[in-house]
Amino acid sequence: MTETKQFKLPDVGEGLTEAEIVKWHVAPGDQVEVNQTIVEIETAKAIVELPCPFEGVVTGLLVTEGETVDVGVPIISVDVAGDGDGDGDGAEAQVPKADEPGAVTPDTPKREPVLVGYGVLPGATKRRPRKQSNGAAEPVPAPEPPAPEPVAPVTPAVVRPQAVDNGLPLAKPPVRKMAKDLGVDLATIAGTGPQGSVTRDDVRAAQAAPVSAPVPAQGVREERIPVKGVRKSIAAAMSGSAFTAPHVTEFLQIDVTRTMEAVRRLRELPDFAEVKVSPLLLIARALLTAVARTPMVNAVWADGPSGAEIVVKHYVNLGIAAATERGLIVPKVKDAQALSLPDLARALNALVETARTGKSTPADLTDGTITITNIGVFGIDTGTPIITPGESAILAVGQIRDMPWVHEGELAIRKVTTLSLSFDHRVIDGELGSRVLRDVGDMLEDPLRMLAWS
Repeated sequence: MTETKQFKLPDVGEGLTEAEIVKWHVAPGDQVEVNQTIVEIETAKAIVELPCPFEGVVTGLLVTEGETVDVGVPIISVDVAGDGDGDGDGAEAQVPKADEPGAVTPDTPKREPVLVGYGVLPGATKRRPRKQSNGAAEPVPAPEPPAPEPVAPVTPAVVRPQAVDNGLPLAKPPVRKMAKDLGVDLATIAGTGPQGSVTRDDVRAAQAAPVSAPVPAQGVREERIPVKGVRKSIAAAMSGSAFTAPHVTEFLQIDVTRTMEAVRRLRELPDFAEVKVSPLLLIARALLTAVARTPMVNAVWADGPSGAEIVVKHYVNLGIAAATERGLIVPKVKDAQALSLPDLARALNALVETARTGKSTPADLTDGTITITNIGVFGIDTGTPIITPGESAILAVGQIRDMPWVHEGELAIRKVTTLSLSFDHRVIDGELGSRVLRDVGDMLEDPLRMLAWS
């Protein structure tokens, strides 16, 4: 005897209320096991893989790829071996029995199953009220995909563009949906993404390109892009930061010729043989050293029940802003102050690669203390970065380029960049902010200064 259970979209942490279904790893008729990855979802923080909480046969995918659903909404139904006491909603897979601690009573609302490794903030999620049925709940029929083929279980992986059956170029499900909404034929697009995949920018470019012959009633003069996922999170966070923390930004132009020479020499050392060494490594080390000398720059303003206070953090979770296809995200190198220079290089490499491939987890993107954003990679000299919420300072690094510079009393062509430090003036006054920026600049002008601090 079998019964059908539905797996509801869980809150994977941080009080998230919705997520987009990015990619299904299973299809109706597939056999699934407990903790097998069945779907990838995109939250406001990251791409997350969800494991199945029970074993059985998939009877339906209740949400299509590209659709955004609320936490608590059933997304898949599975036939399992019946035990006679289930209610068919899959919640009992995570709930203690009545005689166990933490048991659910009629007066205690059930909590949704959560992704292993992430907790749920009690009362942090808001769910839409569900319509009540007079009869017993029945499984929601799954949308019938065209020419379905069973998808074999695969090693957990984060979004990779998938080829479709009709031979279209590689493209992620949200990109295919965007092309469909804009009336763009994917078969006519040469992808510029990884492995030749079609990106959102490719679709926009194809939509904006002139056609060989006029097509009545198909000209699109405006495009409306739903704000969701990472973009929605960025907008809320940046607005909150800009209108909550009084920003001050200071600028410093410096000669980094010696830093560039140090980077070249580091690349030749055996300890860095398999690690990409860039100026970011020494910039990060300089900032970490400056934080050790001036801990207040690593503090944060906090409003509590007993009033406002400044929390000084004696550890550094270093945020590195990374541009990805999903938008700008800021993964953290946790306890960066404790890493050796080779270990810091490896951590930075892994962090940036993970972010760009969409594999950053919600835990990777939280609990930062100070951030670096490298706008120089876009050919920009300087800017006024907005402080990451929960922090008090962010260092922006402009492009490094050849410029005329007075060096040892003579005019010479040197490697020059501009640093800009934005800080929360409630926590960091002008003297402290200026001292930290000058300290970082001095160490990048002469990297040996970093060795003077131990």
